[in-house]
Amino acid sequence: MIGFMSRMRDEMTRFVMEYEFAVKELLTKVTILREEFLHLHHYNPIEHVTSRVKSPTSILQKAIRKDIPPELPALREHITDIAGVRVTCSFIGDTYRVLEALTSQDDVRVIAVKDYIAHPKPNGYKSLHALVEIPVFLSTGPVNVTVELQVRTVAMDFWATTEHKIFYKYDGDVPQRLIDDLTSAAATAAELDRRMEQLHTEVHGVDGRNLGPQREIDDEVLRYLSEHARSPRT
Repeated sequence: MIGFMSRMRDEMTRFVMEYEFAVKELLTKVTILREEFLHLHHYNPIEHVTSRVKSPTSILQKAIRKDIPPELPALREHITDIAGVRVTCSFIGDTYRVLEALTSQDDVRVIAVKDYIAHPKPNGYKSLHALVEIPVFLSTGPVNVTVELQVRTVAMDFWATTEHKIFYKYDGDVPQRLIDDLTSAAATAAELDRRMEQLHTEVHGVDGRNLGPQREIDDEVLRYLSEHARSPRT
């Protein structure tokens, strides 16, 4: 029994580490995208990024609730939200732009996409959800790991965070008046998103890429490149 428990502990530790590494891989992609937008397009559509990986206890508790066998292949197949990355953007258009930029990369395999912005949940929840598969390269070889990617606006994130806190406080049994208020607040947040994007478009254009600082390049470097381009090549 002791040997079995020790082996399971080691296997579960390695299992969770794979998801931690996958999150790091996806966060690196987000960081690169952020830097590219900021310094090449002079506009950064990403406000902030958060991530999380479920603990072994949380994974097993969910497996018990959903009657999933406590075996690693079954956990990998049936629990798709073990790892998650959330990207918060300023405007609705940015959410689609960021999701497209991340999911179109060659080493990212898209499993499923749910557009809760175009088709909100009945309670008013809005966000873009994508299940993506990220390759993680270990000493024993590559492992494909599923990560849940969420992309939403600041207003959507504020509403969703508040809704989660309320449902957690009432353990899911939320009074109807609060549910009605949350639904009304979701409509208000949606209207705010729409109006702010309209203002943003009027001031900065459709793609808004005239914002943000431009990375300076030394004049001597530019002069050298110009002279090199004009000089005849042998």
